[in-house]
Amino acid sequence: MTKKERILLAAHEQFGEHGYTATTLKMVADHAGVASGLVSHYYGNKDNLFLEAGGELIDQMLAVLSDKAKAGKNGLEALGIFVEAYFDFTAANRTTFPTLLRSSPFSDEYPHLDRTHIAGKFKRLIDRIEEYLIQGMADGSVREVTLPHTSFLVYGHIVGAVRTEFLTPYEVPGLFEEACQFIVRSVAKK
Repeated sequence: MTKKERILLAAHEQFGEHGYTATTLKMVADHAGVASGLVSHYYGNKDNLFLEAGGELIDQMLAVLSDKAKAGKNGLEALGIFVEAYFDFTAANRTTFPTLLRSSPFSDEYPHLDRTHIAGKFKRLIDRIEEYLIQGMADGSVREVTLPHTSFLVYGHIVGAVRTEFLTPYEVPGLFEEACQFIVRSVAKK
């Protein structure tokens, strides 16, 4: 792993654990085992590092989710696999995924941060959901739904379940499984 990659991983972990405000570039450098100046050299400032860390996680996640969803025999199955893979990805990346939650355009942490670029990356997730809905309407597995509203609502359910799991004191056993089933039931052609 290169020093730049170690810094990004350390940023994922530090922002994930401490949030944007409490994390310093020195904390990231120390966690990565590199000189503080190297973090600034590669990423400039904390805003850039924070957004780069979140954006890199989205890229990883979208690649994994899209690859798994290819196994779906129709649009509804692809959507279900995509949603389940989203939840699996969050669980498998428990120490780093909160960075994605905190850097997302759906976050109120550090509201003055320009999230335009990362919002575009999140939109790719929503667009992928819309593609599965369109595929499902075409192949008869998904009922007629209003787009893009439904794709945003599906993503809202995913985000709600993940935020509940990661950022609240509530323990709801089986929440991810039920959220996935709820999403699939809500769009399935009867």
